[in-house]
Amino acid sequence: MTAHPQTAARVLVEAYYAAFNAGDREAMLALLGDDVAHDLNQGPRQTGRAAFAAFMQRMDACYRERLDEVVVLASADGRRAAAEYVVHGQYLADDAGLPPARGQTYRLPGGAFFGIADGRITRVTNYYNLEDWIAQVR
Repeated sequence: MTAHPQTAARVLVEAYYAAFNAGDREAMLALLGDDVAHDLNQGPRQTGRAAFAAFMQRMDACYRERLDEVVVLASADGRRAAAEYVVHGQYLADDAGLPPARGQTYRLPGGAFFGIADGRITRVTNYYNLEDWIAQVR
């Protein structure tokens, strides 16, 4: 039996976050469309699974993060979803243009919007308060 589109979208995004928390980047990438659009918080749009993989590699080098309190909502047609979460992280290595890393920990609410087509994530748009993060790691 095929899942309702809304349920399928929610399950897809929940699997994405479960893979993130497990550190399973291959599983995350498998959930993305080939031409996934990735809108960075306060940054440019990157396109494609390879660009997303490179972004995650940089993130993993600079940060250790786990997302808790993840709540996922999806549109009735399953074409869009949104998530709210709390990031629990540690700043491991300097990231370009940001304060120096000294192993600082942080707790930061965040959210994301997703586009979905053909059972894959086609857009990830992330939002969090960068000024709050900077204040926590200074």
